[in-house]
Amino acid sequence: MNQSQTSSQGVSPSKAKVQKIAGVKGMNDLLPVDAPAWEFLEKTVMSLAKTYGYQNIRTPILERTDVFQRGIGEVTDIVEKEMYSFEDRLNGEQLTLRPEGTAAVVRAVIEQNMLYDGPKRLFYTGPMFRHERPQRGRYRQFHQFGIEALGFVGPDIDAEIILMCQRLWDDLGITGLRLEINSLGNATERAEHRLALVKYFEGHHEQLDEDSKRRLQSNPLRILDTKNPQMQTLVENAPQLGTFLGPESLQHFEVLQSLLKANNVYFKINPRLVRGLDYYNLTVFEWITDQLGSQSTVAGGGRYDPLIEKMGGKSAPACGWAMGMERILELMKEQGLIEKEVPSCDVYWLHTGGQALIPSLIYAERLRSAGIDVIVHAASDGNSSSLKSQMKKADLSGAMYAVIIGEDELRTAEAMVKDLRSSGTQQLVPLDGLLDYVIDLMVNHSD
Repeated sequence: MNQSQTSSQGVSPSKAKVQKIAGVKGMNDLLPVDAPAWEFLEKTVMSLAKTYGYQNIRTPILERTDVFQRGIGEVTDIVEKEMYSFEDRLNGEQLTLRPEGTAAVVRAVIEQNMLYDGPKRLFYTGPMFRHERPQRGRYRQFHQFGIEALGFVGPDIDAEIILMCQRLWDDLGITGLRLEINSLGNATERAEHRLALVKYFEGHHEQLDEDSKRRLQSNPLRILDTKNPQMQTLVENAPQLGTFLGPESLQHFEVLQSLLKANNVYFKINPRLVRGLDYYNLTVFEWITDQLGSQSTVAGGGRYDPLIEKMGGKSAPACGWAMGMERILELMKEQGLIEKEVPSCDVYWLHTGGQALIPSLIYAERLRSAGIDVIVHAASDGNSSSLKSQMKKADLSGAMYAVIIGEDELRTAEAMVKDLRSSGTQQLVPLDGLLDYVIDLMVNHSD
């Protein structure tokens, strides 16, 4: 099509509409209006972890695929259906965006020989990726906070990480969560239970859905985790692992319960609780809510003693838990613990441009050096805005005070300081005393 043909149809090549590029489904933008809630949650969980002596570890978002195949288990929904995996076109390696944090942390602990001088308490936070159907509290890119205690063998550390969860809910003000716990025993006990499960489900083969039939021989324990409502009665009547537990596993579980009771942590024993990952043994637990629809589990974890050796390290006990940060924020919104906030600062600086711009920038920098947050008005259209329109923006900014330099103030080397939030009073202040004056205002405001 030549230029004359394009013009005759009313479309100029220079004005052709460019199609907008949308984000990836289930991977959301964090907007400034939501940032304060995220920052509050991140600060709270990191402070909590340090209170218990846990140290921050950060692993790459991208790992070799076998980290998760071996760590999580190949016959799991995550590995079979949900991982974002691809081949590195430069060297042919199979790589995966991490779908959870524990396997990656264990890989780092083994590779860096971190347990050579004794047990470690670690925490992590960051984005994870699963190809799931997006819904409330469940996204394809989501964020987790997790705790890993490596090298500790007793039920006391199991109790500690559960108590951390309880303290977190208290710190955040969240109420109404239920704690469910169970014991998965050791490998021998689970093997005996597995044989009993296979025999039981084979006797009811016609009632199994396709997923359960596929898993019957490879991983029958996963059938207990089914969300199919038509199979719930069948699952309820299946052999329970608790009847196969030996004295050591039972004692571990009983001590855990006594420690939780001593600390006034209410719990319910759920004999069907297995979690969705293959690396668990002994203690497993979940924190559950009725306020987020189908996304009822907001945090969970347990003991995973076999995992370090399974991934190539020297055998060592370990346990941990993780929570979905989006779900916690949704729950906080549901309970009215998050208020919509406007972007805030301490001072909004108004000026008339020209000669007033230089002292505005100089004194704003001095205020920032003193720890005061300052927004200096900047024109959006290349022209100086009137002080009246700037004052409207100052009100919307959430600032506590406005500092104004106009032509009159410029001549007298002063600035007008106005209280935007309480009294509405204003005061002319010499520029050479402005810093001390505003600092005194901020100190008195905080008091």
